Amino acid sequence: MFLRMLGFVFLVILVLAGWGYANSLADPVLRRITVKMQDWPEGTAPLRVALLSDLHMQGPDMPPERMARIVEQVNAQHPDLILIAGDITGDRGLSTRQYPDAELAAPLARLLAPLGVYAVLGNHDYSRDATKLEAALTAAGVRVLDDEAVKVGVLTLVGMGDGLTGHGNLKHVIDLGKRAKGPAILLVHGPEVAPRLPRTLSVVMGGHTHCGQIMFPGRDQLGLPGNGRFPCGAYVDRGRAVIVTGGLGTSILPLRFGAPPDWWMITLGGR
Repeated sequence: MFLRMLGFVFLVILVLAGWGYANSLADPVLRRITVKMQDWPEGTAPLRVALLSDLHMQGPDMPPERMARIVEQVNAQHPDLILIAGDITGDRGLSTRQYPDAELAAPLARLLAPLGVYAVLGNHDYSRDATKLEAALTAAGVRVLDDEAVKVGVLTLVGMGDGLTGHGNLKHVIDLGKRAKGPAILLVHGPEVAPRLPRTLSVVMGGHTHCGQIMFPGRDQLGLPGNGRFPCGAYVDRGRAVIVTGGLGTSILPLRFGAPPDWWMITLGGR
């Protein structure tokens, strides 16, 4: 009787693991939102921004080949601008392969957007030599922003370094936001910084949370960072839009329940 019960428990665990792994391999959900910005220049056409995050390219669930297929899905939407909110790589102990920088960057070189492809680094990206990773991304046409502001069309895009690992200078980012003219947005790995920003940064885009990754009703069982102020989705925080993607890859375990991989198409325009 005991062995039969033990076998049944093992079978249930095996089925759940297979189910969760299959969920992690599913095509990402495309989510859409339109954000109207008060300081959008009159007569200027809206911009379509693709937001990706938490790629976690590592074996077995996110090899570069799978990322290349997702890149094709993104390109098919013809975004004007593509933003990547960190965690290009993963450092999961339960992985079958960790890829070198050039292999991580290769599929991202195929991203197409007339206004360019920009990224910030996330906490997992610092598990390796982040300088070399940034160099590989730059060679692939992805510009990495580290507490920097750039003009992208009518937008001022501010990219913040990863505060979770002590690489983001919030005071400097606040100063950049205050000096921004016209519509300005922040790209950051962890969205919890949003309430501390100046109102000139009227849209914040981030990831990190995985939407909990393994979610059961009302609770994040694994303690992943999906239970903060901005766990997943789109929010209005004191007039500021905060958009948090659940990401594409996985952390801790290559499993997903109740939190499918996703990415966003965000239309920015005037009122």
